[in-house]
Amino acid sequence: MKTTIIVLIFCFVAAAFADLYDTKYDNINLDDILKNEKLLDVYTSCLLDKGPCNTKEAKFLKEVLPEALINECKKCSQKQMDGSKKVIEFLYRNKTAIWKELTAKYDPLGTYQKNHQAEFDKLNQ
Repeated sequence: MKTTIIVLIFCFVAAAFADLYDTKYDNINLDDILKNEKLLDVYTSCLLDKGPCNTKEAKFLKEVLPEALINECKKCSQKQMDGSKKVIEFLYRNKTAIWKELTAKYDPLGTYQKNHQAEFDKLNQ
């Protein structure tokens, strides 16, 4: 009986995590990208359709970003959520032009920003 319960619990836990985005890029060093203008340009050019998506990581980001915005990152790992916050804060504070282009493309109605207005207000302090 105990074995059956343990197997059932394992199945429920596995099913809960099966619907997450792939975590193979979770260990990418975001600081290296954000501090390097050329690397940052590769990613933003890919996301904004201004250039090719030369890296697997950029392609993956471009594929999942629209859905992640819609579902508020419900399929994101904790590391992906933390990384998203880091990148958003960096772009919002330091790369306003890029931030505006990305939001114009991925949040043209301002829906996602409105949903997180309190977090943006903190960034403005």
